[in-house]
Amino acid sequence: MAETKKPFIDRTWDFLCSLKLAIILVLLLALTSIIGTIILQNGSAADYIREYGQANYELFQKLQFIDMYHSTWFICILALFSVNLICCSIKNFPRVWKFVKEPTLIASSGIFKGSANRAEFRCKGSKQQVAEQISILLNKEFAKTTLTEKDEKLYLFAQKGIYSRFGAYITHLSILIIMAGAVIGNVWGYKAFVNIVEGDSVNQVRSRNGTGLIDLGFTVRCDDFDVSYYPNSNRPKDYNSDLVILEDGKEIVHKRIEVNDPLTYKGIKFYQSSYGSAGNAFFKVRVTENSTGETVELKAHQGKNVQLPGGYAFAVTNFTTSDRNFGPAMQLHVNTPDNKSGAPFVVWQNHPQLDVKRGGIFSFVLLGYDQPHYTGLQVAKDPGVNIVWAGCFLIVFGSLTAFFFSHKRIWVCLEDDGKKTKVLIAGNAHRNQPGFSLAFDDLQQQIEATATNESPKKEG
Repeated sequence: MAETKKPFIDRTWDFLCSLKLAIILVLLLALTSIIGTIILQNGSAADYIREYGQANYELFQKLQFIDMYHSTWFICILALFSVNLICCSIKNFPRVWKFVKEPTLIASSGIFKGSANRAEFRCKGSKQQVAEQISILLNKEFAKTTLTEKDEKLYLFAQKGIYSRFGAYITHLSILIIMAGAVIGNVWGYKAFVNIVEGDSVNQVRSRNGTGLIDLGFTVRCDDFDVSYYPNSNRPKDYNSDLVILEDGKEIVHKRIEVNDPLTYKGIKFYQSSYGSAGNAFFKVRVTENSTGETVELKAHQGKNVQLPGGYAFAVTNFTTSDRNFGPAMQLHVNTPDNKSGAPFVVWQNHPQLDVKRGGIFSFVLLGYDQPHYTGLQVAKDPGVNIVWAGCFLIVFGSLTAFFFSHKRIWVCLEDDGKKTKVLIAGNAHRNQPGFSLAFDDLQQQIEATATNESPKKEG
């Protein structure tokens, strides 16, 4: 006789509850995460074209690989995985709940005969006396023992760790919470960047995905930027910014940020990301007229003429913070009164006496310089981050509960056997069977010793 084909709804339900679907979805999520790690996300078109070429860039756009975690297909995988978890939990939860609400108080003969952990012995005393003695022992090792009488037999039941059966469902719930937090962060959060010149302020940032400017709802000002370098190199050692948050013209928060130490305000984080020059440098220069010995200290802006006595002028044409091993240096030239430019020469800050040997009308000393910078900030808002952290806590708790604890059950049956009492013991655990077997052997010896008023047998 041909089997009746299941209705479409039942087949759909079985598909959504299947372990095979869960494995496939996990593998797909792992594969897409690898793609998202290898391929730069939310980069500029120029970056992708330079790295992969025009044809591959267009292919990545069609496949939504350049903003994968916001792609339609990735969200569909997450949604289907969430449905799979929910359906699996709904399908199996009633059985687990029945274990909790309706435990098997009276073990069948099949449990005593078929259990891998079972024991049998006879002892003196009535069923009631033996049951009372064993109950006291089980109450110490397990939760409260339940006594049931049926068919002139006494049945004892004790258990512990029953809530460990919920560990898998806590883990399922935590995964759903983490995914919900991620979705909330992606939909209502953003990642952006902004460059702020020292002394300037902004109230908008530019989205990294190219959607335009985002209003912060307050103002951020950069009061100062500082960068230090490793000795004898241009390699930055550390850089940080003094940021001020303003609302209605009032300073609300003031913090000096550096890499990995952001400023957080109203759920928005400002990370120190980069820096750069924001225009030409300013120089403090001491000029000496060699014929008279008169000196004057002047401020010079790169590229602009500065007047000197007698109609002369000078202009700084170039600057570097490290000229080989000589330190900061500026290049300049002196203009004659008839506006003719002299030959350029270099003045080093760390060697102030060298320019005197040049033998010009004026000698120059570089006293100091100020190179204005802008601070580059990464700006991130993620309203789902606390939800994700809650899910992470739950997934650890659920995993520990599911894998390191087990539901242990003990059944004892007492019946009259002539002038003695026959004692049957059986037990099981839904995890770590070898460990439970060792514990059961020890418990069986304690029960037998308690019932017979003897000391437990020691092996070894």
